[in-house]
Amino acid sequence: MTAANSTPGAPSQSVYPVTRDEGAEREVILAVIVDNEPGVLSRVVGLVSARGYNIESLTVAETDVEKHTSRITVVTTGTPSKIEQIKAQLGRLVPVRRVIDVSAETDALERELALIKVVNEGENRLEAMRLSDIFRARALDTTHTSFVFEITGAREKINAFIDLMKPLGLSEVSRTGVLSIRRGVEKD
Repeated sequence: MTAANSTPGAPSQSVYPVTRDEGAEREVILAVIVDNEPGVLSRVVGLVSARGYNIESLTVAETDVEKHTSRITVVTTGTPSKIEQIKAQLGRLVPVRRVIDVSAETDALERELALIKVVNEGENRLEAMRLSDIFRARALDTTHTSFVFEITGAREKINAFIDLMKPLGLSEVSRTGVLSIRRGVEKD
């Protein structure tokens, strides 16, 4: 039986496996609490990238000196089933203490920090300063021909500020990546 003469509703005769719809991809923010020891970061990143997912943002720092733990925040996208698979596999790594899907939390705060250099003169300088006030960006450094702004907030806010600075002489951007924490008394 060929594809040309197959009947609707009949099972496929293909030798290739039929992939089922796993749902739409979504962005996910995972907080991975790990033992602070050599090689842990590469194991976590390797596990995510081995599944074919791009890491859009990655931050890591020691968060408890006494317990010797670090927090790795990973932003990636994937189908719900693939995200659940990644979370389960991360949880099985020996140095991983806990995996939290921050994007699923209703009481989580997310912020990012960016340093943005703008090189310009004349009216563009005035417009850059006016926009920095609107976005609550701080001028950390200023010369006769440049500014370095510090801006903190949601990624959308930072992206909007960057887009507005492009025609005004945007020269360089340095970003931290997403940081997250839950509101209230509950600990991660």
